[in-house]
Amino acid sequence: MKILIAEDDIHIRQGLADMLSREGYSVLLADNGKVALLKYQQEQPDFIILDIMMPELDGYSVCKEIRKHDEQTPVIFLSAKGEELDKVLGLELGADDYINKPFGIHEVRARIKTIARRCLKAKQNSPDQSFIFGDLTIYPMELCAKRQQQTIELSLREIKILSCLHRYKNQIVTRDMLLDWVWGVDHLPNSRTLDQHISKLRKMIESDPNTPLLIKTIHGYGYRYQE
Repeated sequence: MKILIAEDDIHIRQGLADMLSREGYSVLLADNGKVALLKYQQEQPDFIILDIMMPELDGYSVCKEIRKHDEQTPVIFLSAKGEELDKVLGLELGADDYINKPFGIHEVRARIKTIARRCLKAKQNSPDQSFIFGDLTIYPMELCAKRQQQTIELSLREIKILSCLHRYKNQIVTRDMLLDWVWGVDHLPNSRTLDQHISKLRKMIESDPNTPLLIKTIHGYGYRYQE
């Protein structure tokens, strides 16, 4: 998952970046509102952390611009503005959460995970459409993949694994993200189950399962589909 951190305080910005990178997230940084909006437009992050009092363009304005055409990407405000009216304004502009400074780094991490899981669940339940995965075309509604004249039958969970990797193509998808996406937070299986599903998938879709090209293992983190 790609997270944009827009924060003008270098110590807070770098502290958050270090923590999220250690968690396996891909991190984008902005030190003012204009750069934040530009990086949002260019990079299309999956999650946004916004300071409010930033130079060039404040966080409220950045959130307002984003929400004109994007109601799904989660936004969390981080701010020293702790009055009730500030929080109400932030939430009414479309933020998913509002955290006061000073904050605990573990609290921020927990809130990001909670909101990200909720959004993953919403996307998981959205109508499925066919998508390209390497040299395969995946048809979720038909539970199959096609490569030229070859049809490969897949289970619903195998489809969900591929759709998650495709949604976050070129990024590391952590094991926790995959487990949440496929099984849901309320029914997490043994971690070994995920490995077994990936292994089975590779045997079906990779030309050489021992040297996979479509589903790469990122040791210590998870997996990646490189387009």
